[in-house]
Amino acid sequence: VEEIKKILPHRYPFLLVDRILETDNEKRIVGLKNLTANEEFFNGHFPQMPGMPGVLQLEAMAQTAGVLMLKKGENAGKMAYFMAMENVKFRRMVIPGDQLVMEVEVLKWRSKMGKVRAISYVNGEIASEADLMFAFAD
Repeated sequence: VEEIKKILPHRYPFLLVDRILETDNEKRIVGLKNLTANEEFFNGHFPQMPGMPGVLQLEAMAQTAGVLMLKKGENAGKMAYFMAMENVKFRRMVIPGDQLVMEVEVLKWRSKMGKVRAISYVNGEIASEADLMFAFAD
């Protein structure tokens, strides 16, 4: 996680990637978020039936993409900002105790923008998926 923090500006409670499981450093990366009952968002979403909000699943996938797209080349040290989200689908609940595995594949990557296809899984089952677009800025 310390290596991730060197690339991403996010910090507790908003750093949503615990580990990078694999990467080819060019087009693909796989990240992991361990979800415990101690996650702050579970307190209000919802106390009787806690579930990870879909927008935070998207954010976790975006942060995983950011680790790949911001760690090298001309984007190193820059910030990535959301431009758009397309084809967003939520397939299953993500609850305390789950491990959210995020697979991200680069579709387009230019100096000022990027587009990825991201899919998150819990126990091999798709939890959420989306096409995410970013703008890179100093």
